[in-house]
Amino acid sequence: MPGRRGARERQLARLAPSGLKVCRRGILLRVAVLWQNRGMLLPILIGTALAATALAVARRPNTFHVERSVTIAVPPERTFAHVNDFRAWANWSPYEGLDPNLKKTFSGPTSGTGAGYGWSGNNKAGEGQMVITRSQVPSLITIRLEFTKPFKAVNEGRFSFQPVPEGTRVTWSMNGENNFAAKAFQLVVNMDELVGKDFARGLANLKVLAENNASAA
Repeated sequence: MPGRRGARERQLARLAPSGLKVCRRGILLRVAVLWQNRGMLLPILIGTALAATALAVARRPNTFHVERSVTIAVPPERTFAHVNDFRAWANWSPYEGLDPNLKKTFSGPTSGTGAGYGWSGNNKAGEGQMVITRSQVPSLITIRLEFTKPFKAVNEGRFSFQPVPEGTRVTWSMNGENNFAAKAFQLVVNMDELVGKDFARGLANLKVLAENNASAA
């Protein structure tokens, strides 16, 4: 019966230790205070979350490095030629298919140090330019990469060509600095995976191109 149940609960409450009653009153008091100040809780929670995020961003590395390699069954000089001329990138670059209407501009010499390439396309392709800053035949190419859209950044690209018994070990890498925006971006996106998969695909294309050309020669 409801009346008997209520009486039993009151009797058990009288028999409960005084410490338990105080503890219960303390909890109820805290809940009441929090409820009365609920309008202040949201800004506090948001501020705490923002502070924690800013701290996590600040602790990210100041620089990044992405690198992928492939072994190509041709001598270094044959592979080198496909990278040393920006016009030849259309045959193997993983970024060529991002925009069928991509606008390209070339400047400087056809190949080697000083050769330049600019592009402008859709949101996937973005906009920027590259300049070969060092061309050491047939072992090393360094490139200054400047992105202007969808974000601004200046990085260094590098291709190394190492003779191995199987042919040439080609390594494509990129180094850069992480500003605050880049650090925040990397909290949710793995830069090594994002860029690395493109590098791996490009090197795979380069391998097929160089080996097929060598077979046809």
